[in-house]
Amino acid sequence: MAIAHGVGYRARMQIPPPVGTQLREWRQRRRLSQLDLASHAAVSTRHLSCLETGRALPSREMVLRLADRLDVPLRERNHLLTAAGYAPLYREHALADPEMQAPAQAVQRVLKAHEPYPALAVDRHWQMVAANRMVPLLLAELPPALLQPPVNVLRLSLHPEGLAPHIVNLGAWRAHLLHRLQQQVRASADPVLAKLADELRALPPLPGEQPAALPVDAGVYVPLRLRTRFGELNLISTITVFGTPTDITLSELALESFFPADEQTAAALHRLADQAQALG
Repeated sequence: MAIAHGVGYRARMQIPPPVGTQLREWRQRRRLSQLDLASHAAVSTRHLSCLETGRALPSREMVLRLADRLDVPLRERNHLLTAAGYAPLYREHALADPEMQAPAQAVQRVLKAHEPYPALAVDRHWQMVAANRMVPLLLAELPPALLQPPVNVLRLSLHPEGLAPHIVNLGAWRAHLLHRLQQQVRASADPVLAKLADELRALPPLPGEQPAALPVDAGVYVPLRLRTRFGELNLISTITVFGTPTDITLSELALESFFPADEQTAAALHRLADQAQALG
């Protein structure tokens, strides 16, 4: 009864698991054995076992070393440090904070330089935090209620009143997005992403949509074929992240850039940009 009471108390108070339990969960999430991780981190298997079971407490340096070998996100590295009794190392700033002026300006320059092709920046939960002027032009026909911030770009893509009816290869694109999101859930164990994945999987297919099973048989990439008033746009998506971030916000920021997959799409986007500039 005492154990059950302790577990219930921990759940009610949302007390994080011990650092050893968290390390074991991250190791298992990365599909590494104790021997694998011990070898990567240059520690003995016995010592690693003691850390995971709580028979020994890791030093601050050891927490950071194991977190690095396990590719733990910066936000979760702070959780590991706190669970081990140490102060968090990584700070988190909003993009509007003075400390973030340089990276925020860099994001805006990258997005603007990508014009006349669409590009946007998202946070770890796929909420859009910035976009170049091409993105609103392509979303102009969608219901304004769906475009009220915060805009989740995955939800917007698959929502039956969002982009979904305009996506020519919706079955393949849906499978691609859900597969990518599920990979993130497995890698991060983020409960918000897991909830988002469940929500998006529950969306019914649209009439006439051709379901696509994973892995999608689409050659070397899955294009986004978008039906617009400017004709069908055939786009390739790429993701860019900051290489050596030490701020949590910056480490979780991703830039998604779309490139034309054919000359027709490139020409259409150039015409759209010229028209927008002419209208001011």
